Amino acid sequence: MKKSVILYTDGACSGNPGIGGYAGILIYGKVEREYSGADAQTTNNRMEVLAVIEGLKRLKEPCKVDIFSDSAYTVNAFLEGWIYGWKKNGWKKADGKAVQNVDLWEELYNLTKIHEITFHKVAGHADNERNNRCDGLARAAIKELRKTLSVLDEEQSLD
Repeated sequence: MKKSVILYTDGACSGNPGIGGYAGILIYGKVEREYSGADAQTTNNRMEVLAVIEGLKRLKEPCKVDIFSDSAYTVNAFLEGWIYGWKKNGWKKADGKAVQNVDLWEELYNLTKIHEITFHKVAGHADNERNNRCDGLARAAIKELRKTLSVLDEEQSLD
């Protein structure tokens, strides 16, 4: 029997595109593990999808995973079945245009074949404590990266 895991995720971007951050909380029983990361040049949608990917990649074995996200972009791709149509059509949307972020969608699709996943849409920036925590972690990752980039800019200007 597969272990049941809960995953809360969020992504954020300062400017869109701009510096972005992602975060998640993995919960198994009474154990909670937080993670976060950032990218210097990205979009909010990329960070939302990456937050889910990074959480699933941390699982050491196939699990039953309930994913909670405030990203309609991420959740509806599965709940509305868009991703299956995109894949079938060579990563093209119904209008024939290319799907954006194909690299991430392919990776996430492959991870959904390993784990038994149920997506849940939550209201963003509302009363969901863990969603709010993920938002805070993602924004903190952006601030940390911004500090690093500022230091690098200063060092380069000294050269």
